[in-house]
Amino acid sequence: MSGNSPTSAPPRPRARDAAGMKRIALALLAAAAALYAVATWRTPAHPAWGYVAAFAEAAMVGAIADWFAVVALFRHPLGLPIPHTAIIPENKDRIGENLANFIATHFLATDQVLAKVKDFDAAGRVAQWLARPDNADRVGERLVEVGRWAVGALNDERVRQFVADLARRGLKQVDVTRLSGQVLEAMTHEGRHQELLDGVLVQLARLLGEDVVQDTLTEAIAREVKALRYVGLDQVAARMATRKVVTVVAKTIIDMAEDPQHELRLRFDGAVTDFVERLKTDDALRARVDKAKAEMLDSPALNDYVNQLWTELLAWLQDDMGRSDSSLRRSIALATRTLGERLERDPEVRGWINGELQAAAPRLIDRYREDIRQYIVARVQAWDAQEMTTELERHIGHDLQFIRINGTLVGGLVGLVIHTLTVWLTG
Repeated sequence: MSGNSPTSAPPRPRARDAAGMKRIALALLAAAAALYAVATWRTPAHPAWGYVAAFAEAAMVGAIADWFAVVALFRHPLGLPIPHTAIIPENKDRIGENLANFIATHFLATDQVLAKVKDFDAAGRVAQWLARPDNADRVGERLVEVGRWAVGALNDERVRQFVADLARRGLKQVDVTRLSGQVLEAMTHEGRHQELLDGVLVQLARLLGEDVVQDTLTEAIAREVKALRYVGLDQVAARMATRKVVTVVAKTIIDMAEDPQHELRLRFDGAVTDFVERLKTDDALRARVDKAKAEMLDSPALNDYVNQLWTELLAWLQDDMGRSDSSLRRSIALATRTLGERLERDPEVRGWINGELQAAAPRLIDRYREDIRQYIVARVQAWDAQEMTTELERHIGHDLQFIRINGTLVGGLVGLVIHTLTVWLTG
């Protein structure tokens, strides 16, 4: 028989304690019975023995009655099917439902949970915990452990092929042309693209004003003016041409920036509008884009390139997370500690987090209270009655034996008092 079987497994500490208390309670019952026999035998010799016999008799009654009550909780006493015994196994499902109702009513009530959430200050506690370097290092270690497991699991040809096929099918279903048109339409809404054009014009004007750019233009123009090179006028002509180009371009840029109705600006606006509309409605353009997308996705070179990148990325992650001086671990720990310190210094954000938790708590409680109650009911119903009885007896059997011990002593004392009163009233 295996070492994990109930017959060969060593008794648990609480089970040993309960067994010891059972022996004490049984010893007291046996002592009361022996005392009763001696006292009954010695009563004719002296009236005091009558008091001892009364004590012992009541002690036996109390001990047996409490033994019956304790045993009746878990099983039929002496194996007799006496009504209202084996209470726990016979009423397991009802007990589970009552327990679930009790928890749902008294532990998961909305007002009680909200009060606890309000007093708990979750954001403050989390901030303090994260700000501690040892906790931040622990977070880094745990996340790296999870990451190493994930990398090891993903570094498999079947996974790579599955992810690649899934991504490829998903991308094939995306209407790139229409989506691009919608994105550009959102970007050009209310003239946002004109703001982008203004930024480009400013940067272009600044670029043309730099000496390096002008020198580059001068050299380019000088190379083209070959005829003047022999008379030494190529650089002069190039500088003159460059100044004229810069002057004309700069003036055009300034005019476009100052005049919202400038011809070039309007032409740019019309070109963007036409292009957005084509992206949304031009079937021919959509067909060309879809064909190019399909060819790209089906390209073996692209597939090999992506696989190579994937393999190199996983190899780097595996190598980094396997080192004692892992940069990822340090980065995670630093980010965790920084987050905690920032939260500690920012009461407004902590207040926002706590406020959001308090706002979300009622919905979560109302949503999951019944689920939790049903889970407890189902869990107790699925629990084997004998297993449940054994576990309960193991956990509370030690304390229940005190009922038997107290019943023996208290019963004896009550019997002694009753005998004393009887003798006093009848004497």
